[in-house]
Amino acid sequence: MPQLDLDSVIHTLKAFSNREKKSLQMILLGGLALHHYGMEERSTIDIDAEVVGDLESLFHFLKSKKIPSDLSENISGWSVVAMPPGYRDRTTTLFQSEYLQIGVLDPCDFVVSKLRRFTETDIEDALFIVKKFGLRPEQIARSAEAAIAHSIKDTGLFLFKKNVDLFLKRTAEI
Repeated sequence: MPQLDLDSVIHTLKAFSNREKKSLQMILLGGLALHHYGMEERSTIDIDAEVVGDLESLFHFLKSKKIPSDLSENISGWSVVAMPPGYRDRTTTLFQSEYLQIGVLDPCDFVVSKLRRFTETDIEDALFIVKKFGLRPEQIARSAEAAIAHSIKDTGLFLFKKNVDLFLKRTAEI
């Protein structure tokens, strides 16, 4: 699989939106967001994004270009743990044209999104963001608590709380 970079993905998404002439709003996650945040060595082979617009057409377009994607209308649904309320309002716009708007999560929201999965790669990505943006443990704890408060009641929340505590201890080492 070829590696993707942010510039080529934006170019591809522009081509799609110009062809379709319909509004498309995206919040990039994962490796592509990390490229924007400054972790350019982080490789990625797919597009992870929340999409407002014709998700199905976009998926098939990307597939025709041999670009794997994980797309959703609501990234809160990717985990039992919801995203912190208002995460869409806190995004930073990377690109905007007549039909296309591409953004990334606020760094603190990005960290919470990574802690929801809590793989070793996710932890390393989150630690990079904490260090790069000088996030304080209390900021992350508040965002995690807000996410928990807006999640469905599930035993998975207990594990998330434990993982957040473990992560906050690791941030003390930075």
